[in-house]
Order: sequence, then structure tokens, then C-alpha cells
Amino acid sequence: MKKKVTWIIVADGSRARFLANDGPGKGLRAAIAQEFHHETPPTRELGTEKPGRTAPSVGTNRSALQPHVDWHQFEKDKFSQEMANLLNSAAEKKSFDNLIIVAPPRTLGTLRSALSTHTSERIRAEIAKDLTQVPLQDMPEHLKEVIAL
Repeated sequence: MKKKVTWIIVADGSRARFLANDGPGKGLRAAIAQEFHHETPPTRELGTEKPGRTAPSVGTNRSALQPHVDWHQFEKDKFSQEMANLLNSAAEKKSFDNLIIVAPPRTLGTLRSALSTHTSERIRAEIAKDLTQVPLQDMPEHLKEVIAL
């Protein structure tokens, strides 16, 4: 019988790590050796250019156009999309059988919406918390409700 591999992504908008569990009593290991970090400078540093200007169809007054984008959140969403693409690729390669997502609510929603149907079918649990700062040895305590380690 083939062992069931569970991947656990622990992410927020700028950090992510991928853990794996090979079954009850096997503990956690790194599924991907590296941890992912993405710089997300504050919006004031990302949107520093002056807004564009527009001329109305009537009159000579011009007014500035304000951007309707939170660039800081845009960068976080972009990073979440990249992590979802990585999960989609791993699911296509059958690197894991089950998936657990641990992320703050907004990141969780962004990840969930970016996952392919094939990957989404493998989700076994979601935890809406930011555990990116939790050391690997302490992670089983936080995951005990969703997986037997």
C-alpha cells in the first residue's frame, strides 16, 4: 500500500514554508528545502510616483487621478499566487496526497482562490492563523487538531 503524504503550507503574505508528513508517528519534515521570503515594502514606498492627471471633456480644469490600489496588499497577493502556483505544480507531479493550509484569513482566501481544482480536491484542513514564526519543533502542537503526527 502506498504511503499517504500530506503537505502543510504555513504562509502569510510575505513568508512561506512547506512541510510534509508521511503518516501517523512520522513527524514533520521539510517538503521543500527552502523557505520563501518576499519583500513587501509599505505602500508609501511602492506608489511614490505622482498620480496621473486628466482633463474633463468640458472646461479647462484638470484633476489628479488617485490610484485605487493598495500596493502593499498587491505584493502580498502576488506572493500568495506564486505559492499557489508552486502547490499546483506539485499536485500535478503527485508530490502529495493531502494538503493542509495554515495562513491568516486574507492569505488563506487568496491561496484558496488561486489553487487549481486538482489541488483543491486534496485540501483536508485549513487553519486561519499566522504560524510563520512558529519553530518546526513546536508546529505539531498547533496542528494536532487536523493531523496525527
